Formats: sequence, C-alpha cells, structure tokens
Amino acid sequence: MLPESAKPYLLNAVYQWCVDQGYTPYILVVVAYPGVSVPSGYEKDGRMILDVSPRACHGLSMVDDWISFNARFGGIARTVDVPMAAVTAIYAAETQEGMGFADPEIPTTPPASPEGGGVEDTDTPSKPERPSLRVVK
Repeated sequence: MLPESAKPYLLNAVYQWCVDQGYTPYILVVVAYPGVSVPSGYEKDGRMILDVSPRACHGLSMVDDWISFNARFGGIARTVDVPMAAVTAIYAAETQEGMGFADPEIPTTPPASPEGGGVEDTDTPSKPERPSLRVVK
C-alpha cells in the first residue's frame, strides 16, 4: 500500500488523465472528516460525489493536503474545501475508471486549514463585489 503522502500526486495524475481524455472527473468525499466544508443536503450515506471538471468548478486548487474550488449547488455559488485525506476515490464519470483509496480514519483534531485563512461557512454565499466604474478625462 502506498503512503498517504503519495495521495496528492495520485489524485492530481488521475484528474489530469480524466481532463486530457475528455472525461468528467468526480471525487468521492467522506463528509464527516474534520475540515470538510461542503454544502449540506447533498450527501448520501455520509459521502458526497463532487464534479471537479473545469466546466463544473472554478479556481480548482489541488495543493499540499487540500482541494479547494468554487462551484454552484442549486444555483448558489459555494466554496468547497476538502482535505485530501477525506477523498476515497477519483474517477471518470463516463467510464468509472479511476482510483480508490482506503476509508480514512477520522482524527480527533481537525487538520490545519487550507492556505488563505480558515475554512469558510458554505451555507452563506459570498456577496458579489459592487462594480466600480469611474470617468477618466
């Protein structure tokens, strides 16, 4: 069995393969894992399948031990943060080909938050910035 430190590289490799082949990459996430920040109401049996294709999410970041991106759920923009340890599979939606991982052991302390601050509350959408145009003479 591969060490946990290899998981980010494997996830990134399978993701790139899916995109290169024109497939839709999905990740399967354990929602109860500490640090997982996903919209509620979309999970089934404590797990959630997330579409991480370039069409479905924006600002995808797969660095260090975190996966972060923005996506729409029910028409509402949300920020999603997932520790890599919470991912149990990555696969192509069209062919079901990909890679599975062992279910994670739920730690008693949450992992360090992703770069850029703490984990955001995804139940409240972020307020869009107001346009700022000015006259230039």
